[in-house]
Amino acid sequence: MEDASSKNVLSGYASYLSEHQVLDKQVALNALQQANLNKVSYIDFLVKQRLLDEAQVARTTAEYFGLPLCELQAFNPELIPSEFLNIQLVKKRLALPLFKKSGLLYLAITDPTIENLYETRFLTGLDIRLLIVEASKLRETVDKLLNSQLLSEISNESGEDKVTNITVNAYKEDSADIGAYDVESAPVVNYVNRVLMDAIEKGASDIHFERYEESYRIRFRQHGILNPISSPPPIKLANYLLARIKVMSDLDITEHRIPQDGRFKLILSKKKSVDFRVSVCPTLFGEKVVLRILDASSTFQGVEKLGMEPIQKEHLIEALSRSQGLILVTGPTGSGKTVTLYSSLHFLNSPEKNISTVEDPVEIPLQGVNQVHVNQKTGLTFSTALRSFLRQDPDIIMVGEIRDLETAEISVKASQTGHLVLSTLHTNSAPETITRLMNMGIPPYNLASSLKIVIAQRLVRALCQDCKKKETLSEDILLKEGFKKEDIPNIQIYAPVGCDHCLHGYKGRFGIFEVMPISSDMAQLIMQGQNVLPIIEQAKKEGISSLRESGLKKVGAGLTSLAELNRVFK
Repeated sequence: MEDASSKNVLSGYASYLSEHQVLDKQVALNALQQANLNKVSYIDFLVKQRLLDEAQVARTTAEYFGLPLCELQAFNPELIPSEFLNIQLVKKRLALPLFKKSGLLYLAITDPTIENLYETRFLTGLDIRLLIVEASKLRETVDKLLNSQLLSEISNESGEDKVTNITVNAYKEDSADIGAYDVESAPVVNYVNRVLMDAIEKGASDIHFERYEESYRIRFRQHGILNPISSPPPIKLANYLLARIKVMSDLDITEHRIPQDGRFKLILSKKKSVDFRVSVCPTLFGEKVVLRILDASSTFQGVEKLGMEPIQKEHLIEALSRSQGLILVTGPTGSGKTVTLYSSLHFLNSPEKNISTVEDPVEIPLQGVNQVHVNQKTGLTFSTALRSFLRQDPDIIMVGEIRDLETAEISVKASQTGHLVLSTLHTNSAPETITRLMNMGIPPYNLASSLKIVIAQRLVRALCQDCKKKETLSEDILLKEGFKKEDIPNIQIYAPVGCDHCLHGYKGRFGIFEVMPISSDMAQLIMQGQNVLPIIEQAKKEGISSLRESGLKKVGAGLTSLAELNRVFK
């Protein structure tokens, strides 16, 4: 007798079909071999090849695996537990949660052999009971739920962003003590939804999910400062929260050894959606998750709302109105460079202009702008994308960041050949940007002819106007801080207090800027290859306010505190 693994011997469900004369032995064998060759489920192969009708497949599957046969039309779709409709098996039309009862989740499926079936137990916290249904009826029911927006619309094959629909009502539900793990209330899904909504409402830019040996912490970055939430979840929910976020982001929930990156979209209403960029990184006691909140409504502020002084805004608009040249925005990570760039693109965007961007990553989709996402694995770098852009008749090019000499050289060349180029650098001030580019290897004469304006910036927290209090400081202290003697009589310093309307005395953030247009005298210094000191002196002669000076103006106007300014520049 041949071993059961032999290619010519039927086994398992295929053998059952042959023995019960549901399927001819040779047909059953051929189907088994083809399914194995194509690495697909045998049951799925039978259905797709129509070797049996779906009713026969469902009946014999139920009989062979000892599972109940179910008629989907007998269930009211309005009673389906919507909090579980975002698991991958549902998205792939392979399973459908029908109802919960006594800590059990009843799952309608067509194929008990599919992979990852019991991951549903891990994701939902419920034990699973399986019901067999016909394949087309399962797909039809899931599609109806999709069309009625009970399930998020996601297209994994096309690489589009994930979309996760939640409602404010779901968030507003009283969570009580999530430590009392009530599986009937789907605590993981609801809790994650509440955290996301809370972060959006509080204006957070990032959410940190952190696991430690004996505790779990969630922090929001608000106004540039990380603040723990008041009621963190118990550590026993750590794996559930991690898996939930990975599922929303289309990440591998079985991978825990390497970093992963993803994203998803949260639809709050017909006119409002928020994108989340997800980073997962293994740490000593588990995986840390950081969500970057990418709110398009906060990004498109408009050039006039960036917070620049009137003369600074005029310099920027004049540079943006040119047909060619290089515009650079500089500052450390988290200084608001992306908002300045996107606001500038929004100002420039019109049907008459061909605008292309290369970013790592693409943070906010821009209607009417051709955006390219850097992919180092495939060789799609800033420089290769830039070369491609130059063959596609561009008017305006935005480079997310100049990181190396090659990218810098192509950007400069493009700005000299009839293109307006916008980009960023990580430098501390506008004058330092010039010396940085020369140190990278850009010839001074090329830089002098291409560079039109450099903008350095920082973000500072704004004082809460409801609770700020006057602060009395001596003239000596104010002079030491950088205020000019003639300005001191006209300024009023305020300090943060804290109230129900703010966070520790601050509410929101705004930018402070150093806007340095490249005048003919400045270009002459660049041509000579001068270091940063003569450039700083020339900027002073031209009346350009440094970052610190711009910040002091905001302090003197009562918009932020001296302590906050010193925190940013320490």
